[in-house]
Amino acid sequence: MSTENEGNNEGNAVPPAPSAPPVPVDAPAASTHPEHGAPPRPGPHPESQEGDPTAVLPPVPSGTTDGASAVPGAEPGAWPPPPPPATPAYANGSGAGWGSTYQQPAPKSGGGRGGLIAAVLVAALVAGGVGGGIGYWAADSNDSSTGSTTVSASQSGGDFKRDAGTVAAIANQALPSTVTIESESGSGEGGTGTGFVFDKQGHILTNNHVVAEAVDGGKLSATFPNGKKYDAEVVGNAQGYDVAVIKLNDAPADLKPLPIGNSEKVAVGDSTIAIGAPFGLSNTVTTGIISAKNRPVASSDGSSSGKASYMSALQTDASINPGNSGGPLLDANGSVIGINSAIQSASNGLGGTGQSGSIGLGFAIPINQAKNVAQQLIRTGQPVYPVIGASVSLEEGTGGARITEKGAGGADPVEQGGPADKAGLKPGDVITKIDDTAIDSGPALIGEIWTHQPGDTVTLTYTRDGKTNTTEVTLGEREGDS
Repeated sequence: MSTENEGNNEGNAVPPAPSAPPVPVDAPAASTHPEHGAPPRPGPHPESQEGDPTAVLPPVPSGTTDGASAVPGAEPGAWPPPPPPATPAYANGSGAGWGSTYQQPAPKSGGGRGGLIAAVLVAALVAGGVGGGIGYWAADSNDSSTGSTTVSASQSGGDFKRDAGTVAAIANQALPSTVTIESESGSGEGGTGTGFVFDKQGHILTNNHVVAEAVDGGKLSATFPNGKKYDAEVVGNAQGYDVAVIKLNDAPADLKPLPIGNSEKVAVGDSTIAIGAPFGLSNTVTTGIISAKNRPVASSDGSSSGKASYMSALQTDASINPGNSGGPLLDANGSVIGINSAIQSASNGLGGTGQSGSIGLGFAIPINQAKNVAQQLIRTGQPVYPVIGASVSLEEGTGGARITEKGAGGADPVEQGGPADKAGLKPGDVITKIDDTAIDSGPALIGEIWTHQPGDTVTLTYTRDGKTNTTEVTLGEREGDS
């Protein structure tokens, strides 16, 4: 795996990056899904969520082989990263992960489990309305019969001004700058996600897996909370980072970009606000805190190529569900500190066939990284990845990122003349830290290096023959995802 840093597991799946600190080995297996809801279905009932594209963390294999490609692009096989497991525990139970797709149904009535679920939902809502009506009638009748007198509050609802910094005030400011994105491929497959206004020129920032279906000749649209809908096109997408930028056609002149914060200054315990369209419920606001920083996360995009994405994520317990993908994670000032991208789920949903919901483990791409990627995509349409020029193992239990004895496709594990070679790194070295951040696996190294820029100099701590050493590495670069 090169530091753009991929893995070459010789047919094995790209494992999810272990937690930092690592998750105990006896912890139950779980799936992580970036949060995509399904687009609304024509007709009176909501669309089935069964096949929504959601990002997922493939399960960690018990052992992986050496050969993670160090410099994708330098040698054949170095990029894309290895495919996810053949039968991962994805949210929809189909083995399709992040970008799991569904067939866009034709506007017709019909049966099927999805229709049944929608019907049950509508029935529940109707029953709720009926119950409310009966309850009101009973209360009204009771008041009339007893002569009870109620007291009205002097202020309620929107009658009073909410202080700046409250969740209500922040939501009121941020919601008009968020959009629900509908993505559809040429064959009719697609899904929904979320995005937010990045600049006044009409650029919208979101996840790659939200728009992946529309990259090659598909259709995109973005709908604002006020109901205004705009066609859009993909400006650029970075599969490895899971970041994409789209641009509105005929963008309005009064766009208000969300303020961009500084994810480096975020502290564990800080308040968070997530906005998105969980399960297609647009403009949903949830709250929580920053639960952890620098959490290594590796996920498959669910495409036929099985490419992987890596991040050194912000972890939050704000409720994030399929459909939240690409939406903003805000701090207590209403500034964007991350892009909601993935969730850890306790199960694969009811009967193993549906999408699981939030259990308080959500992951967001830090905005400092996402901003740099977005600006690069707007300038050139192509992502640029920092690399160290060495292949590392994706195997667990190595105590760090171990440089393999052989590279992908027979290439040298340490690229001759590359950054790692110049820094004196050799096959068998185990990288345990990058600057002050502990590294416990290959995927953790990838995610952390990708928070930097090509040309940055970092200090790597590594062990060789039982001795700890440090060396400085100036990061190289690779352009594009393939």
